[in-house]
Order: sequence, then structure tokens, then C-alpha cells
Amino acid sequence: MTKFTAEELLNRRINKRFSKGVVEYGLIEDGDKILIGLSGGKDSLALVELLGKRSRIHKPQFSVMALHVVMTNIPYQVDVAYLRAHCETYNVPLVILETSFDPSTDTRKSPCFLCSWNRRKALFTVAKEHNCNKIALGHHMDDILETLLMNLTFQGAFSTMPPRLVMKKFDMTIIRPMCLVHEADLKELAEMREYRKLKKNCPYETDSHRSDMKAVLHKLEELNPEARYSLWGSMNNVQTELLPHK
Repeated sequence: MTKFTAEELLNRRINKRFSKGVVEYGLIEDGDKILIGLSGGKDSLALVELLGKRSRIHKPQFSVMALHVVMTNIPYQVDVAYLRAHCETYNVPLVILETSFDPSTDTRKSPCFLCSWNRRKALFTVAKEHNCNKIALGHHMDDILETLLMNLTFQGAFSTMPPRLVMKKFDMTIIRPMCLVHEADLKELAEMREYRKLKKNCPYETDSHRSDMKAVLHKLEELNPEARYSLWGSMNNVQTELLPHK
């Protein structure tokens, strides 16, 4: 009987869930040109590795590149040379774009919202400039389930970040290829690959409800080890006849 090392088992587990997500939700099609949003965190570094490797498979044929946005008015440190070397390892071209935002221009929105909005704007701009038809983000299964719990709790809406979102207004599709990959596996991969951590000291960063929802998800898994799969399945099993109607 073949025995696999811990690294081989981890790679097989991640690749299986990654491939299942890509196929099940039709995330990659022949001729796609995909722009990866590379923040420098473990999730986006893993996404570069996974998509870079997959782009060498000829069916379907697609190409991939990455963008790292430097927000000049936020004091954080990133090793650009490391990001370039990481991308080169997987034959992924990298674009570095510097931008900034002025929080005083719109006091109705939080600085975190404005920062995120400007980063997303940069992604769309660069994607258009390089004729990309899809933008890949590094959200994993835990992110999607935590967003579901947040929206239920604070927005009163049964919604989350979908694996595939067609934005007709911008003629662009957002994809989340790691939608079925567990965060625990990505943490293990980051340690195994010795991914460098992005150092940031954002003056606007505060505790968010996301960390609270992460704890809620863990608690649910203590009650039921299959809780994440039940939550995921519930999004495709909405029994409207058993819900209150106005």
C-alpha cells in the first residue's frame, strides 16, 4: 500500500478541493485570461501557485497574471522582490501598481471601505488594460461561510460571496477558485512553503465581526464536525415553502 508524506497528502487534499470548485462552478473556460489579486497574504500566494500550475494544463487553455496594489498612504511593508520571485516560480507575470485614497473626500464611508473600493477599482482597471476577462480572488471556503453568517446576523440577508459573479456592467467575471478549500489547509501550506507574512500597520484597522464569525464557525464545527458542509449545502437547499412570506 502506497504511503504518502504529510506534504503529499496536503497537496492532494488542496488540489482535489481546488479542482472540484473550478469544475463544479465553471470558473475557468477555454481562452480565459485571468488576473489574480495578489495582496501578499497566504491565500493570494496560494492562489498564484494553484492557478499558475493549472495554467500549464492545456484543457481548458487559459493564461494568468497577477496584480499587487500598493496603497501609498497606508504604512505597511511588502517585499516586492519576494512577490516577483514567487510569481516567477509559477510563470505568472506580475504588475505592481501604486495608488492612494483620501478618507476626507467621503466621510460617509469608512476608510476601510474606501481602501477596499480603490483596490478593487485598480483590479478592474488593470484587467481591462491587459484584456483579462476574469479576476480571481483568494477567498476560501471559510471566508464564504463567515460572510454568510455575517450577512444573516447583521444584514438580515441570506447571501454571501459567490464562487462566480458575472458583472455585466463592467464586462468582467469575478471568480473564487479556492471556494471549496479549507483555511486550515492553506495555513498548513503557508507554513510548509514558508510563505513570508505581509507586515502592515494600518491606522484604520479595527476589530471586525469577521473574527467573531470565525469563532462562531469553529463553535458550530465543535457541535457538528460536518457543520461547514451543512451550511454550504443550505445555500442550494432553500425550502421557500417552509419560510415565512409577507
